[in-house]
Amino acid sequence: MVVAPITTRWNEFASMIRYLLNRLVQTVLTLFAMSVLVFVGLNFVGNPVDVLLSATATPAERLQVIKSFGLDKPIIEQYGIFLRHALEGDLGNSFVYNQPAIRLILERMPATLELAFAALVMALTIGLPLGIYAGLRPNGVAAKSIMTFSILGFSLPTFWIGLVMIMTFSVFLGWLPASGRGATISIFGVQVSFLTWDGIRHLLLPALNLALFKISLVIRITRAGVIETVQLDYVRFARAKGLSESRVVLVHVLRNTLIPLITVIGLELGSLIAFAVVTETIFAWPGMGKLIIDSIAVLDRPVILAYLMMTVVMVSVINLIVDLLYMAADPRVRIEETAE
Repeated sequence: MVVAPITTRWNEFASMIRYLLNRLVQTVLTLFAMSVLVFVGLNFVGNPVDVLLSATATPAERLQVIKSFGLDKPIIEQYGIFLRHALEGDLGNSFVYNQPAIRLILERMPATLELAFAALVMALTIGLPLGIYAGLRPNGVAAKSIMTFSILGFSLPTFWIGLVMIMTFSVFLGWLPASGRGATISIFGVQVSFLTWDGIRHLLLPALNLALFKISLVIRITRAGVIETVQLDYVRFARAKGLSESRVVLVHVLRNTLIPLITVIGLELGSLIAFAVVTETIFAWPGMGKLIIDSIAVLDRPVILAYLMMTVVMVSVINLIVDLLYMAADPRVRIEETAE
């Protein structure tokens, strides 16, 4: 009588371990493939010595810099040295800042994560209620206006919207600052700006600019889910029992709509972190995106590699968390099916 439940739990635990190990192997292989492609690609797009040294530098000075960067060795040997140091947690020193590349990334990571999570919160708080309303009244004028807004959110380029925001809210109205992160406070050694009024004022515009595309995405996914769910028998039965409309929507409709939304939003959080480059550049937000743009301009290879590897790790972790949340939200999903 007791053996069967214990066996079932053990099988579930073993499946979870196999799934986690499988995802770990996938992440390691992705990191390796990405590092090879980027390392080789960077050697074909230019020479960082040409960018860092002035045109008046002597051949002896150039040779000294090349040797100090290790660029005089064959590319295979350079990659071997990089890979050996990377396994020890050392991704190299920045050519420009002469500091560990991983330190530069970690110093700017809190700003990028803060911006990405603020954009995600905006996308959910704005897009979710609009999507529910548009799904419950799909033929209404307000719903059609909401869908028109979502189309604009998809279509308008991020850099153009950012510039319009700066001109409108910073230059003409003077309500919000146009650049920078504002005042920050330290929490467990991490600088955050969303807990200060000045930091919130600096955060609003870049977060909204980054969130516009995601708001449109949430609206459309939520609307489609609501339209599909309200036609199901159990929703009609709930209304026939006399339940209030708010309870029907919140308990029966919204819960099932959130299941696919969890997956999409989780994946989009990874893209918010990875592709916040444009927003950070426009608003001079001191995050990883601005750092990578500056590093690309001077071909700072260690920083570029460190940024891409950290991004892959973060996206992989986020995707893993999303998969686990999806399983928790929908008991019908089994780990064995996801692992396949």
